[in-house]
Amino acid sequence: MTSTQVAREPLIRRVRRKAERMFGPAGIFFKGFLKHPAMVGAILPSSRRTIEHVLSVVNWDECRLFVEYGPGVGTFCRPVLEKLRRDGMLIVIDTNPDFIAYLQKTIGDSRFVAVHGSAAEVEEIIRANGFEQADYVLSGLPFSTLPEGVGPAIMAATHRVLRPGGAFLVYQYTARARELMGKYFPRIDKGLELANVPPCVISWGWKD
Repeated sequence: MTSTQVAREPLIRRVRRKAERMFGPAGIFFKGFLKHPAMVGAILPSSRRTIEHVLSVVNWDECRLFVEYGPGVGTFCRPVLEKLRRDGMLIVIDTNPDFIAYLQKTIGDSRFVAVHGSAAEVEEIIRANGFEQADYVLSGLPFSTLPEGVGPAIMAATHRVLRPGGAFLVYQYTARARELMGKYFPRIDKGLELANVPPCVISWGWKD
């Protein structure tokens, strides 16, 4: 890129490119936040403590399909793949093509599938990959800032796609999503992880 092209490039685009070069995955995550702040909902990826806390309820021996909404740069993907059984599958869904392209380029695991699409389409997406139901669904989507109607559509589709006994694992930065979650998941276990920036509110909704 020439100096003239750099000068003409919009400031926010230059910030994204510089962040990506300087900070690797964290830079790509920040770039995604700048591009779609209402969909990403955070500037920094989740802490290791948060990851362990959120995943603590998973019975890995019985998990054949794990689904994640909004995987970002794969903060949860790698820990999930480390624990997932050999014949299991992790399907991640994101509306941001930059995140999907990055994950497809950096995660070389035959159990991993990254899909550019909406979480509301989860039923069609898992069927296309040979499954009828999921054991666990994980989400860091900011439900309180999603476009009108999108949050309820995702919650309803998630409840339908989970097997009986499965769980919806949700981590947020406020507890506001629990009200919406409670309309679909009567049984919700609650947690809080302070070792995160910002502190993380965790909800585990069970499909009894």
